[in-house]
Amino acid sequence: MKPFIPIIFEDNHLLVVNKPAGILVQSDRTGDESLLEIMKGYIKVSYNKPGNVFLGLPHRLDRPVSGVVVLAKTSKALERINEQFRKKMVDKIYWALTRSSPPEMEGTLIHWLIKDHKRNLVSVAKKTKKNAVRAELKYKVIGKISDDHLIEVKLITGRFHQIRVQLKSVGCPIVGDVKYGFPKPNKDGSICLHAKRIYIAHPVKKEELVFEADLPEQNWHNFQSFSG
Repeated sequence: MKPFIPIIFEDNHLLVVNKPAGILVQSDRTGDESLLEIMKGYIKVSYNKPGNVFLGLPHRLDRPVSGVVVLAKTSKALERINEQFRKKMVDKIYWALTRSSPPEMEGTLIHWLIKDHKRNLVSVAKKTKKNAVRAELKYKVIGKISDDHLIEVKLITGRFHQIRVQLKSVGCPIVGDVKYGFPKPNKDGSICLHAKRIYIAHPVKKEELVFEADLPEQNWHNFQSFSG
């Protein structure tokens, strides 16, 4: 049975969904069915489309991460959204759960990161290290319930595993993220990182849009009613 993918918004140009944790955004060597394939199937059945369905993917989320994903239903929409990402016109807001609080309640983190392609892992490096790339984000602690700290993150750069490794570097590994320092995994294999909100211009109408994804029920129960 195909997983249920909540649809946040749809028109002739865009399809915006709330990706559950555990689903690949795009197919990889595992052969597991991806979000892209699932949503192509949805369009094909819903609109009785013959032949191949076009669906473009201007950005991605890691497999264990949940939240808002914008898909383009036409090549023109994809081209225009890609341009917004290139020009840094898109704002992405994430929520992360940690058991530790960062040194300050809000601030900016800047690190130089290097990727180990064999291990699919990122680490903090010196600026002078070959292939190191600059990573920047802004964060704010917006809630605390029991031992859980809710941190809102705004990405300034978009590096591989950036939020995960930068929060770990200040002593705040994300709940469930054993790859980056949390002591135990979540039972469902997810990590408590959620793409909460995205600000983007409509590719045709040009109007500013804000799409928001509800939190998953599992692992986030303390903050289900939290509005931020």
